[in-house]
Amino acid sequence: MEGNERWQEELHLLGLPVGPMPYDVAFHQRRPETGGMRVEINGHCDSRFEGVLDVFRKNFEDRGDIGASFAATVEGEFVVDLWGGARDAAGQEPWVEDTIINVYSTTKTMTALCALLLMDRGELDADQKVSHYWPEFAQNGKESVEVRHLLAHTAGLAGVEESIDSSDWYDWDKICGMLAAQAPWWEPGTRSGYHAITQGYLIGEVVRRITSRSLGTFFKEELAEPLGADFHIGVPYEHFDRIAELVPPTEQPGDNSGDPNSVAAKTLGKNMIDARDSATEAWRRAEIPAANGHGNARSVAKVQTLVANHGTAFGQSLMTPAGCERIFDQQAQGVDLVLGAPLRLGIGYGLNSDGLMGPNERTCFWGGWGGSVVVVDYDARVCMAYVMNVMGSGTLGDSRGASLVHAFHELVNA
Repeated sequence: MEGNERWQEELHLLGLPVGPMPYDVAFHQRRPETGGMRVEINGHCDSRFEGVLDVFRKNFEDRGDIGASFAATVEGEFVVDLWGGARDAAGQEPWVEDTIINVYSTTKTMTALCALLLMDRGELDADQKVSHYWPEFAQNGKESVEVRHLLAHTAGLAGVEESIDSSDWYDWDKICGMLAAQAPWWEPGTRSGYHAITQGYLIGEVVRRITSRSLGTFFKEELAEPLGADFHIGVPYEHFDRIAELVPPTEQPGDNSGDPNSVAAKTLGKNMIDARDSATEAWRRAEIPAANGHGNARSVAKVQTLVANHGTAFGQSLMTPAGCERIFDQQAQGVDLVLGAPLRLGIGYGLNSDGLMGPNERTCFWGGWGGSVVVVDYDARVCMAYVMNVMGSGTLGDSRGASLVHAFHELVNA
């Protein structure tokens, strides 16, 4: 996380089984800074996790949340499912149970899971060359790039070289064609450089070549629908009226090196997306599998509980434990060329490092621009997810989600 605050301190999580003892939540407060807006928190949580409700409330009181949701599962069962506040910046429309929102890069975990599912079925080999599935990719020094490089941000394609219009991100074939023709910005496989937007096209095109389905369609049919998850990569128009309004951050992600030719500057500079575009029909309907997934904490947790519970979740056995464990095959470790922060990366997810995400090494995570986050402790069979509408400036989450995860870690072992 930005600032490397170690998510406030070591996160303690052993994952003891928790019985289903939910109680309803109804909390009201007034926000003077929004003209007396009435904030209501609803949902349920196991009685052991009342402290999580307290932290969720404090995010509204002290950390600027307007609308948000948090959910957690243990052993494949929901023990916390909270939502509250308002879905719009003016505070006029309540955030309700089925409100959804653009979660930016938390979407990457959904895209990675599509690839992992194909790997588990034997249809995709992470050690195979990308060009085996996508022949046009073998251009300009990319002949030896492997699928695992795409999944671990080590392919050298962190951004698009030439200047494009924001509308070009909605043209799948154009972006994939540009990436296929482009030379890598560093030697593939040697370093990570956060593929902020491009990763979704790269993995998505491999999935499309194998399955003859777009990434969004494959995700819907093979993961979201079987698990009953209200998460969309490419949102059908009929769901638009449930989408919360994102409040853009005060600062855009950027490169502080002062070098306009750095990998970070080229990735986060001229072709960086604008948070205001999230309110447009074109953005919502497009499939941008690294950035424009829409859901809430419950739906994020529903999908990622498949990993936390070793391939079985909500009555569906979709993967083997061995297939899930591929996530923890370390691919890179060190200071990321784009984010400028130390990262340890596996197959499609960030990996726990030095206890940052808790005591269990087999813990994976990812976060989205503005603050959303999902954390999976594989050994404890725990999944936690947080989404919100007020965007911070961080690219991989911030203190709001971190505080909730930290509180849950403490309480699950209490």
